[in-house]
Amino acid sequence: MTRVLAVWCPDWPVTAVGVDAGTAGAVVVQGRIAACSAAARAEGVRRGQRLRDAQRRCPDLVVRERDTDAEGRLFEAVVEAVAELAPRVEVVRPGLCAIAARGPARFYGGEEALRVLVQDTVVEAGHDCGSGIADGLFAAELAARAGQGGVVVPEGGAAAFLAPYPLSVLDRPELADLLARLGIRTLGAFAELPSGHVAGRFGADGALAHRLARGEEPRPIAPVRAAADLSVRAAFDPPAEHAEQVVFTAKRLAGELHDGLAAGGLACVRLEVEAGFADGHVLRRLWRHDGRLSALAVAERVRWQLSAWRDGRPAAGTDPEGIEAPAGEEAVWGGVTWLELTPDQLVPDGGRQEALWGRTAVTDRVARAADRIQGLLGHGAITRPVLAGGRGPGEQVVRVPVGDLPPANLPDGPWPGRLTAPAPAVVPVAAPEAELLDADGAPVEVSARCAVSAPPAALLLGGRPSAVTGWAGPWPADERWWDPAHARRRARFQVVTEDGAAYLLAVEGRRWHVEAAYD
Repeated sequence: MTRVLAVWCPDWPVTAVGVDAGTAGAVVVQGRIAACSAAARAEGVRRGQRLRDAQRRCPDLVVRERDTDAEGRLFEAVVEAVAELAPRVEVVRPGLCAIAARGPARFYGGEEALRVLVQDTVVEAGHDCGSGIADGLFAAELAARAGQGGVVVPEGGAAAFLAPYPLSVLDRPELADLLARLGIRTLGAFAELPSGHVAGRFGADGALAHRLARGEEPRPIAPVRAAADLSVRAAFDPPAEHAEQVVFTAKRLAGELHDGLAAGGLACVRLEVEAGFADGHVLRRLWRHDGRLSALAVAERVRWQLSAWRDGRPAAGTDPEGIEAPAGEEAVWGGVTWLELTPDQLVPDGGRQEALWGRTAVTDRVARAADRIQGLLGHGAITRPVLAGGRGPGEQVVRVPVGDLPPANLPDGPWPGRLTAPAPAVVPVAAPEAELLDADGAPVEVSARCAVSAPPAALLLGGRPSAVTGWAGPWPADERWWDPAHARRRARFQVVTEDGAAYLLAVEGRRWHVEAAYD
């Protein structure tokens, strides 16, 4: 087993958006709590709660949207502090990094001395943290969370250390729920099950979780050494002065790297990213991932590296040698001259499920074409629709850039006042204004009790009046009434005009607009 030292910064998503531990704050993703501070937890706020439930328990809760770029960028300060003491720091995710502990422990006088030194160094850099040492990364992370700042788990004692922990630490809710219904509620009880039976009953992911519960590596230690150099490299001439240029190149290189690994039946669980600057400086980072780092994930990590490097360099025009640095938020001081991705740890690829009938060629061609267009026009130039929850037709679809993963924790309702089927065919980007008039030419109004002032008789859209031949409604939607800053109250109508067109209209603040059109 590998002795690992893990550095864990508590509530890092909350810290990254500027909320300190003494303030009751939370980070929200799609209406649910993604992370919260210690003060918020003391008031009953928990991860996964709906925002409304959290605010009911803690009325003074400070709410921020999650900023993954800020998380990765700010965590570079922690990584730099650890790298001053030991080389080859692995960034597991923003908020958690690790190093191999054996060599540094011998140099600094023992594992406990190393643990305390690393913790003190990170705290001096301005970030609260815990540090722990154990056999394997999983046990080391829990050791960093234990006690008052972390503990050292004796060599060979990972299984006994993990035994009392609940199954929730595996971060597999469905597996934990199934095991709880079978009477298994701790890692120790789960570890006692025969490994062969676990693999047969719970599959490959259950077998991996079983290894973690037993204090073993997540996969058998059988690294594969590549027969050829699989690293990919790109040079910039002239040097790239903006992060976007490097990020797009990183995405392309990641695709080439994955193709090379797939040809040999390999997968990379640890990737080294190196960026060379015009001033001769080389920035290196190790990134670990239990699965396959997508091209988007690699590009995102390169952005974090460049952001951290930019934050630590002089501003535009302040170079003491008189060389003017490029301006702009995405500027890279000095310019990047080359970028290299190197697979640092390879394992046999477990494969993935292909599409029905094995139709992948067209998808691959489309993906390559999309990458080229994104490289020319920007990452958000091509998007795809993803169904989501919401009351209005425009809220039920989220547009995601091609290559990105769908947003996590999409709201699942319930949605009282949601528009019923059939769904409209066209939802305009900017809702055009309209006027709905009664037989006397007066605007149709909807009272607070949803009473219509008069039957609609005409629709004025784009300056052209059309007689209304049929209508239905109103359907009220009173949203976020508990939050005055974001409260919204509206009512919807469906109308059919004399030319056969059908519209979904909405009135809000006594003003009408076209929310969607039916085909």
